[in-house]
This record gives sequence, C-alpha cells and structure tokens, in this order.
Amino acid sequence: MDPSHLAQHAGTAGMLFASIFVIATTTMRTMIPLRVFGILANIALFLTAIPSRNYLVMVVQAAMLLVNSWRLHQMLQLVRDVKKSVNSDLSMDWLKPFMTERDCAAGEMLFYKDEKAEDMLYIVSGKFKLVESGIVLPVGAIVGELGMLSPSNTRTQSLECVEAGLVLSVSYSKVEELYVQNPAFGFYFLRLASARLFQNLETLQHQLAQQTAASAAGPKPA
Repeated sequence: MDPSHLAQHAGTAGMLFASIFVIATTTMRTMIPLRVFGILANIALFLTAIPSRNYLVMVVQAAMLLVNSWRLHQMLQLVRDVKKSVNSDLSMDWLKPFMTERDCAAGEMLFYKDEKAEDMLYIVSGKFKLVESGIVLPVGAIVGELGMLSPSNTRTQSLECVEAGLVLSVSYSKVEELYVQNPAFGFYFLRLASARLFQNLETLQHQLAQQTAASAAGPKPA
C-alpha cells in the first residue's frame, strides 16, 4: 500500500477516535472524567497529526495535553486534601500562627448572646462556660464559630471565664481568607460547626429529658 494512503487511513482512524473522545467530553458532568477524556482526545489528535507532519496541530495538542494534565493533577490533589480534612481530627494547632492571644480573668464575659460576632476563640488554658446551655469548655475547644454561620452574624450564646486562662482569637475575615486559599479548610470548618451543633443538640435533649422526668414524678406529698 502506498505510504501516503496508509498515512491518510491512519489519520482518518485517528480523527475518528479523537472525535469519539471529544463527543464523550460533552457528556461529562464532573471535572475529573472530563479532564481524562480531554487528555485522551489530545493524545489521539497528536498521533493523528504525526503521519501528515502537521506540526501546528501537534504543538497545539501538546500544549493542551500539558494543561489538561496539570488541571487533572490539581483536581486529584484537591480530592486527596478533602479526604484528609474529612478524616482528620478537629485540632486547631495549625491555625495558631494566624491567631492573637488574650488573657482572661475569672468572672470576665468574653461575649454576650445576640451581640455582633467578629471572631472565634481557641481555649489554651483555664475554664470557660457557655452560659445559656451550661456547657463547660475544656482546653483545646473552639468556640464562637457559629456566629459566622448565623444569618445576622450574632452570638448564639454568652461565654464566661470561670477560671483565669488564655485564649487565642482569629477574626472571621481571616477564616474567610483561609477558606478561599484552601478549599479543604471549608470542610474542616464545616466539621467544627457541625460538632458544636450536635453538642448543643445533645445538651438540649438531656435537659428536656430531665424536665420530662421531673414533670412525670409530680410534686412530692407533704
């Protein structure tokens, strides 16, 4: 067979396969499969251009192959970071460099319910209590994160220092900056807020059960 005919047939076959991959990319709804099929289409079109020595197509497809490969790497790295964030503990040690210290005296109110919320706190030492729920926060606890999620950005409870200690504070603006710079932090912060909500819910259920039991017992006879 004439080499020119062979190159023509190879080019036709390559274009067919490339067209299949290109069409497949239009059906993709998620980024990773889209990038994978984009890479396959780039490879097919690059190989198709070799027999005809179409260097322009080869250069364009090589450049697109590099772009798609890099984007795929970024997406896979993001998935790994998210999984790591979801499976990690709720330690805030890594956030300390972005926080400022604040010494607290016994009896001091750090914030009140319904006031404007602008930061969240990390307890380094001492003892602190959420007044409305009666929850005593241990060292290493985070408090104040729900104010950021509140539609009005207000405190949902008051916080009192029971025993003198040290807290670290970080502004919501810094938290938002970290969220934008590191999407995995968004999942981390969501877990923090969810843990607080479940803790509050458990406390309320316990208090409700106590009130129900007290009501069922009725007044003691004289």
